[in-house]
Amino acid sequence: MFIRKTTHTDNKNGQKYYTYKLVESIRTARGPRQRPVLNIGKDFNFPKEKWKELADRIEAVISGQYNLFPVPEEIEQLAQRYARRIIRRHGQRSPEAIEDQTKPDYQTVDVNSLDNEQIRSVGGESVVLAMIKELELDRKLEALGFNRPHIEAAIGVITARLLAPTSERATHLWLQNETSLDDLMDTSFEPLCQDRVYKVSDMLLNNKDAIESHLQNRERHLFNLDEKILLYDLTNTFLEGSGKYNKKAHFGVSKDKRSDCPLITLALLMDADGFPKKSEILEGNVSEPGTLEKIVPTISTTAKKPIIVTDAGIGTKKNIKWMSNNGYHYIVVSRKRKPEIPAGIEMVKVREDDRRLIRAAIRVNATGEVEVFCHSTAKEIKERGIKNRFERRFEDKLTEVCNALHKKHGTKNYDKVLEKIGRLKERYRRVARRYEISVEKDDKSANAINLDWRMKQVDDTSGYYVLRSNLTNTNEKEVFDIFTMLLDLEDAFRSMKSELGLRPVYHQIEYRCDGHLFISVLAYHVLHSIRLKLKNHGITHSWSTIRSRLATHYRVTTSMKCSDGKMLYVRKTARPEECHTIIYDALDLPRQPGKISKAIL
Repeated sequence: MFIRKTTHTDNKNGQKYYTYKLVESIRTARGPRQRPVLNIGKDFNFPKEKWKELADRIEAVISGQYNLFPVPEEIEQLAQRYARRIIRRHGQRSPEAIEDQTKPDYQTVDVNSLDNEQIRSVGGESVVLAMIKELELDRKLEALGFNRPHIEAAIGVITARLLAPTSERATHLWLQNETSLDDLMDTSFEPLCQDRVYKVSDMLLNNKDAIESHLQNRERHLFNLDEKILLYDLTNTFLEGSGKYNKKAHFGVSKDKRSDCPLITLALLMDADGFPKKSEILEGNVSEPGTLEKIVPTISTTAKKPIIVTDAGIGTKKNIKWMSNNGYHYIVVSRKRKPEIPAGIEMVKVREDDRRLIRAAIRVNATGEVEVFCHSTAKEIKERGIKNRFERRFEDKLTEVCNALHKKHGTKNYDKVLEKIGRLKERYRRVARRYEISVEKDDKSANAINLDWRMKQVDDTSGYYVLRSNLTNTNEKEVFDIFTMLLDLEDAFRSMKSELGLRPVYHQIEYRCDGHLFISVLAYHVLHSIRLKLKNHGITHSWSTIRSRLATHYRVTTSMKCSDGKMLYVRKTARPEECHTIIYDALDLPRQPGKISKAIL
């Protein structure tokens, strides 16, 4: 074998360019001939003086020969890469028919020459790829003008976010070195460049509205969704870096406890079945209440005016008025920190399990709005624990002030003591208002001589909260059950952050950050579709559990030397174990995904 440089002329501009091919000499009936083995492409920039050594090493790898002397690392890496492409292409040119895959194929081989290589995961890839095709996302991308390489890269990026969530740079390496997704798609990610991974992220973001609309319609058809309830909430994620090139990046209150980093916000509208309907990337310090009326009208559902469920952060008077005026039903959490529980109200049990008992009572107020007063034992224990902890801290600080009155260098001046107490009240303002504090003053010395405090008798509202709604023809349990669907949206945010690589964001440019978040949203569409189908068969594992189990199923290339001196290469998926077959059978997928390819060289 040898490498040939060929000159070409561009018909459009007349400029010359070069391509490189790996060529071999063969004997034919008409004499010696040269046959192209592999088109290396035009970006081949290896030094010409090393071409012969590279070609010899490629031939040695294909024929299963071992070198007596070590080969330079740069030559070995290229030789292995091009040898794999030759073996793959030869196997694709002579595919094994499905009906022939179970027939005997006897070969005389040297058992000692048997070797395994290109061990790549296939389990998670087959499940994700099947769901992407069932959602017809590949067809939608084609309709939007994506060419085949871009469609393949888009599927690769989304699959990587589900199976190996990390940065786009690491995604590129995963696609090239760790997955057999390209096997399942009859393509190769070896020539995939880093720029294409970034470019396809930009292309997905540019078509965000069309893709989300397609997924909404497709999921509605597949899972028979009624879309009568919409859940709305926001979360934020942090950026690694200054964020100075991102207009949306601002410092604010981080829900990940990373207020030291610039933030960006993701707003998500989701239905009661857990499927995202609309997403929006907003500024990190955005005012949450002001986002509702901008996003809700952009969604179309089968229901004329769905019920909107949101938490206290969104449930402002202005938003409630807007929803009422526009014909939406709503269920929101009251923004009052201390709910006023009516005397003598009768509460009924709406939920009970091993961890908590929840009771509720419904009342229509003077404005005609429904108020549902709820009490949770678990919430009560939590709130009392927090109160007790801060009460102890506040009393400990008061004790320190009191003890200082009797120490040699302690603060005794009456005004200074009052100043210290005022600072403590500001620091512990939630519990300080429950105390009556008195300071005794010595008129002669103008010093404080004693400090006393006691707790006021106040109504304990620990564990109570109030839901507001304009659903008049309903009862406590129905309102509460609808409201608890908001927990599914919180689960979605947790899944995106912990399982789908939403955080942190390593990009610095605004549209690249937005693209990173949108890929996580697309991945969640696929994730939730898979989990819902598995749930219908009694499999309720988290995605991380499903992913880890499927990650142990591999495709392997086995090579061995035949008696005639040629090398036999067989690429096949390993036999699945029980943990794999349970998932495959539930999703109605083949137990050994991927084709069997054979090549004799």
